Amino acid sequence: MGCGLALWAALVLSLPGFTDATGQSAEDAGAGRVTTPDLSGVWSARQNTDTFNASEPTLRAWAEAKFRTVKPGYGPHATALSQDPLLDCLPPGFPRILLTPFPLQIVRLRDEVIMLFEYDHYVRHIYTDRREHPKDLVPTWMGDSIGTWDRGTLVVDTVGLTEKSWLDQVGHPHSDALHVVERIKRIDHETLEDNLLFDDPKAYAKSWTGQQTFKLRPGWHLMEYVCEDHMAEPTR
Repeated sequence: MGCGLALWAALVLSLPGFTDATGQSAEDAGAGRVTTPDLSGVWSARQNTDTFNASEPTLRAWAEAKFRTVKPGYGPHATALSQDPLLDCLPPGFPRILLTPFPLQIVRLRDEVIMLFEYDHYVRHIYTDRREHPKDLVPTWMGDSIGTWDRGTLVVDTVGLTEKSWLDQVGHPHSDALHVVERIKRIDHETLEDNLLFDDPKAYAKSWTGQQTFKLRPGWHLMEYVCEDHMAEPTR
């Protein structure tokens, strides 16, 4: 499944914008205690974006050809004749689901962090009680995610993603070799920042980075949404 988690953490830390945030109180820091932040709550994208990075990643030839043939409903090449898989009620998959205009709720349990998505009630499990991915993973829409705490940052390593999904709203493809490392941190009380590192040697010539930012929505609750609602955005 590619490089080990420790190597990936070192690589992510070396990238611009991937900085630590301790999330500790002065009392805890003075006492030498390490605390982990509270990421719980209902969050929605601070602003709707179609991609994780405005710069175009370098695709390999087959992926470039595939990208040129897609007909997205978003972005500069949007068309009314879109062939977006979501129109057939297929899941957005990870990481694309982070770009939908629907909110998500984060719940922290003892051995995992759970992301509950309003969009069709998809669930993402981030396991914090293990350090390795299963050797016999079957590719899925959400993949297999392992989380570790780096002081105030949740570092998430995800593999095992089906190539059936688009990587973002504009239709960038990916292969089953896609490997995503996230650094999720609360940069202030109302803002959650998710910095992502993408590596897919089958589809892209080199690794690239992206970001999504979420705003805390106190008083919000996840509503019921199903695919037959025809992609209508929720009214609150």
